[in-house]
Amino acid sequence: MEMMETSSALGKLEQDDVFSQFLKPEFLVKNFASQSLQGALVSELLPKLASGIALLDKELLNHVSTHYEDLLSQATGIETLEGVLSMMHVRIQNLLSAVERLKMKLFEPYKKISSHTAMLARLQTVCDLLRQIVRVIYLTKRLHGQLQAGPQEITKVAQSLSELDCILKTGNLDGMEAIEKEQQLIRQSRKEVERQAELMLNRGIETPNQSQIAIALQVFHNLGLLERTVRKTIENLQNQLTDAVKDALSLRNLSESKAFKGGPGRSSLPSVGSTVAFRANLWTNMEKLTNQIYLCCSRALHLQKVLVKKRDPLSQICFMEELINVGGDNILPVFWQFVTRILKEEFNNAAIESTAIKQAFEGEYPKLLRNFADLWKKLQHLTSNSQQEMDELSNEFDPELALRSTLHQFEQAYLSRSLSRLFDPINIVFGSEGATPRAEDVNEITRIVSSELGFALVDAELYKTVAKNVAKTVNLFAVKWEQMVCTDGEASQVICPVTPGQKLNVEIVNLLNYFNTQMKLVVSSLVNPPPAACEIILHSLDSTTALMASITHPLIKSIRESIEDVILTMHNEDYSTNSTNSTISAPCSLYMKELEQFIIRAHSQYLCQFEADDFTVTLLHPLAARSIDFLVRHMTQVRPLGSYGKMRLASDLAQMELAISPLCRRVSELGKSYRLLRCLKTLLFQNAEHIQFSPSLPDIIPYSTVLNFLFSKAPNEMLSPHQNAHWSIARYSQWLDEHTEKEALHLIQGTLEAYARSVKERREKEYSSVYPIMLHLLQKGLENK
Repeated sequence: MEMMETSSALGKLEQDDVFSQFLKPEFLVKNFASQSLQGALVSELLPKLASGIALLDKELLNHVSTHYEDLLSQATGIETLEGVLSMMHVRIQNLLSAVERLKMKLFEPYKKISSHTAMLARLQTVCDLLRQIVRVIYLTKRLHGQLQAGPQEITKVAQSLSELDCILKTGNLDGMEAIEKEQQLIRQSRKEVERQAELMLNRGIETPNQSQIAIALQVFHNLGLLERTVRKTIENLQNQLTDAVKDALSLRNLSESKAFKGGPGRSSLPSVGSTVAFRANLWTNMEKLTNQIYLCCSRALHLQKVLVKKRDPLSQICFMEELINVGGDNILPVFWQFVTRILKEEFNNAAIESTAIKQAFEGEYPKLLRNFADLWKKLQHLTSNSQQEMDELSNEFDPELALRSTLHQFEQAYLSRSLSRLFDPINIVFGSEGATPRAEDVNEITRIVSSELGFALVDAELYKTVAKNVAKTVNLFAVKWEQMVCTDGEASQVICPVTPGQKLNVEIVNLLNYFNTQMKLVVSSLVNPPPAACEIILHSLDSTTALMASITHPLIKSIRESIEDVILTMHNEDYSTNSTNSTISAPCSLYMKELEQFIIRAHSQYLCQFEADDFTVTLLHPLAARSIDFLVRHMTQVRPLGSYGKMRLASDLAQMELAISPLCRRVSELGKSYRLLRCLKTLLFQNAEHIQFSPSLPDIIPYSTVLNFLFSKAPNEMLSPHQNAHWSIARYSQWLDEHTEKEALHLIQGTLEAYARSVKERREKEYSSVYPIMLHLLQKGLENK
């Protein structure tokens, strides 16, 4: 009931617009009062507030009357709590008194300890300063004694200075009056030591004296100036080299008289009278420049050698490793890159500013290249005992290629002019319409080739490049001749006398052969030429040799076909006659006489005009060998063949040796073909049983040729391969040219199988006696293939 009344009172207050403001958390009295004064009449608000107060008083009274027992018990608890708090207050006061007494006991000792500690720290600082001062004074005295000992103790002086510097920097001794004189001595001594070490380093590099360089580097290492000193030394060498290059290419230094002075911009050519002196000065300067480059590179190399070998005696650290650790580079690669860069830049600038220098370098490039090639050889000799340095240099880039690249523009111009000089006589000779070059023209061409190659001998790479230009010249020479070759029918006819076209072709072949001979003489006459470059030139002559072959091929083909046509007429003669008297030798056949006459006429009218002996041999030997092979092929196909016919064939073979003699120096030089001819002479008079065991099989005479010959010993029922195939002998011969030995054996196998079938069809009881021998040889031939 009470709770309901209380909640109803609160509800009234909450629902009231005025009293609900007192229940908000953000309620402020001042704000409410000011709002009340502004918004409504005070006389109306006061009774309302009074009624609210009365309502709250009533609610409080009701609440107290309802809970008076609880209030009494809480009031009793408050009295108990006050007693406990009083006791705690007393104890806190006692604790504060004890703490104050303890504070009084500790403060004085702490104060004394702090004072003594500060005093001790100051004493220690003073002691440290005194020790440093004493050490400075001691080292200064030692330094003074070392200075009096002279340059022999310069490394010890540097060590003492290094230690003194360390003490002065870390000890903060600046402004100390006690050691002011010592500090002044240290500064003066340091300057003097640096000066002496620099002089010693320069003398050691210029001499060169690696011992002096090592001592100087050790001094600078002790002074902490090693990296700076090495960098400064290399910069000095680079500056010397830069000045040398500029002086060598300076027009003022190159000109002997004031007359040769170019105006602003691109300079003009010197006068005719001063050109010789100008170029003489230029090449003298180039020689001096290469000497200066060698000198600077040798100094840089000696410096690097000492840096690589030298180690600090205390730390055992290699000086070169120390330089690399602080961001330095290997001296030689960096210096060489600078050398090639400055050369390239200054050469390009000189070529732009002076036409005279440009023309001198382009026109006499081999001379310029020889200077730098000699420089490279001297540098290689210098580094012959320093393979490590060269390996390091080569690992980063190709030093020789970098040096050659500085002359690239002059090399390209020289090669262009060289190629023009090589082409000019050819273009002039073939420029006149209807004019035919002569041997004198070939001599002029080869003379220029010899001259260009001779100039290029100064350098293997240049010689190789010029050799490629010579190869282009040879190809141009061949192309020009090819345009003049007679290619119509008159060039290959062998019936009428020599035609004008054939005469022209002979003249071309002879001149091409003469050109080849002269070119080979040029190559062989050069002193120590690079083999690879010589191969380029000799290989280029293949184009002229191929042209010679293409010119002569139609004529040789016509002669070969005529020889074969004559040989084919042997099948029109009768060789089946048997001789009644074996002691009488048979005369050679009519076709052989005709063949001999034709070869003599072909040689005297057409072939003997060729002056190219070696080349002619390469053409005629195959022709002679082909003639023998063709003759043997058709002799083995003659059937029927009687004893007298064999004698005639033997006479033909003997006569063949004489007939083809105009086509070769000695018939024995024909090799296998000659042995084949002699072998057939023997086989003609052997029976089949002996033939199958002939030692000439199959190296000299093929199985197919022997089998064709054995058909002549077979009965008529055993057809020859061309008869079985219903071919003419000419067609069979052409088929043999177009197919392999194995295919020829298979064709013969089909012929023998056809014979075996025919025997079975005729129901004969046995085969011809030669049939098993032929089968045996056929089997061996197929197995061999």
